[in-house]
Amino acid sequence: MFTIGDFARHGRVSVRMLRHYDATGLLRPAQVDPATGYRHYAAAQLARLNRIIALKDLGLTLQQVQQTLDEQLGTDELRAMLRLRQAELEAAMSQAAARLVQVEARLRAIESEGQMPTDDVVLKTVPTVRVAELTATADSFEPGAISPVIGPLYEELFRRLAAAGIPVTGPGIARYEDAPEGGGRILVHAGIQVAAPLQQGEVRVLDLPPLEQAATIVHRGSMDAVLHTGQTLARWIDANAYRSTGYPREVNLECPEDRADWVTELQLPVTADPGR
Repeated sequence: MFTIGDFARHGRVSVRMLRHYDATGLLRPAQVDPATGYRHYAAAQLARLNRIIALKDLGLTLQQVQQTLDEQLGTDELRAMLRLRQAELEAAMSQAAARLVQVEARLRAIESEGQMPTDDVVLKTVPTVRVAELTATADSFEPGAISPVIGPLYEELFRRLAAAGIPVTGPGIARYEDAPEGGGRILVHAGIQVAAPLQQGEVRVLDLPPLEQAATIVHRGSMDAVLHTGQTLARWIDANAYRSTGYPREVNLECPEDRADWVTELQLPVTADPGR
């Protein structure tokens, strides 16, 4: 079972959205602690969440989404509806095209329901690594909110490293944490491995702490379409009696000009779940 915060991260939605879905009866928690009122969700509920978001992206109101789900829409029918929306988005502006990538990610997650490719996930220790990084805030953990923030951060980071003569020694590492002001906002840290002394200032150089246990998986393609890969990790930790202890790090193994050819390793910190 996941807390509402963990479930929101795995589903790439906000906690506020999940609470709204609970209030409207669209997606109820699997369990509610009678003493504390804390909501808990099961990994299997990601399937319903994927359908809700996909149908919303088709332009349906929440009431229409509820009616459609009550009719037990099949995967083939949902695929046909999403493909129709895909054709519409391909003719729209670049901003709509970015949204299309996210719709496709939801579709892939829906089509892979019931599959558990456990050989894709590797549990390992991640050592300390020194990085230079810049930080900014995104409105949420949704890909559409992260991409416009992290791209300019890396452009500025490379400019500053070149100006300071700091050599790059390894891949980029993006990491995330909840922003102090709350409200679902996310601190986005765009980093890259360097050989330089620890420092603050124009470029912050720091040592990222090791991850004693990290569930890792390789994502191939644009990070706008990372949803399916991230949810594969979520299902794996649930099936193997672990729980996540933070946001996944994203290690950029290959970043050619075509984003569709990117190779990124997700490193999700985990710990054994004593309640399982």
